[in-house]
Amino acid sequence: MSKPLLALALGASLLGLPAAAESHDHAHDHADAQNHEHAHGDDDIYRGYFDDAQIANRALSDWEGDWQSVYPLLGDGTLDPVMQHKAEHGDKSAEEYRAYYETGYATDVDRILIEGNEVTFFGPEGSVSGSYADDGYEVLTYAKGNRGVRFISRKDAGDAAAPAYIQFSDHIIAPQKAGHYHLYWGEDRAALLEEVTNWPTYYPASLTGNEVAAEMMAH
Repeated sequence: MSKPLLALALGASLLGLPAAAESHDHAHDHADAQNHEHAHGDDDIYRGYFDDAQIANRALSDWEGDWQSVYPLLGDGTLDPVMQHKAEHGDKSAEEYRAYYETGYATDVDRILIEGNEVTFFGPEGSVSGSYADDGYEVLTYAKGNRGVRFISRKDAGDAAAPAYIQFSDHIIAPQKAGHYHLYWGEDRAALLEEVTNWPTYYPASLTGNEVAAEMMAH
């Protein structure tokens, strides 16, 4: 496995950021990126307000497919309209939002392919794959009082350099096909739950950059 991708698998990107995590304090900042399947009646769940009885474990098939990182789209200006849209409806300038997402989206894993139990990570110098089994979920309480659910899979076979754990966060708390997700990966299951600054984000590879931007601004 190439050194850059290995660094990510071990929990640190080339930029010195943690491998992946969604900011607890800023969960609302990317609430507008929810997918089209998300029902309006589930808005409270999406924002992190739900009862434990509403949580149900999910299979890896909820995230099956070919996925693209949105980080290159931020860098090439495709997401500039999204940053401007956020500035018009939020409490930061477009440049401040860009800086926030520059840290949040940062990754050199620009594609993830999930087929059955097999997950393949594509980096600048190659790819690594692992077979992953369900490892339950964890409910996190954030500083603002809302909560989130991390759905976790553990590697049981595959390339040694593939991460031992992957954790999905997509603002959904029961079985449902994801429209996008934030992914956490690394060797330490508990440590990943503490990550708060870097949350590589993936949308279907079939979408153009402009379509991804439109999805983000549609909510």
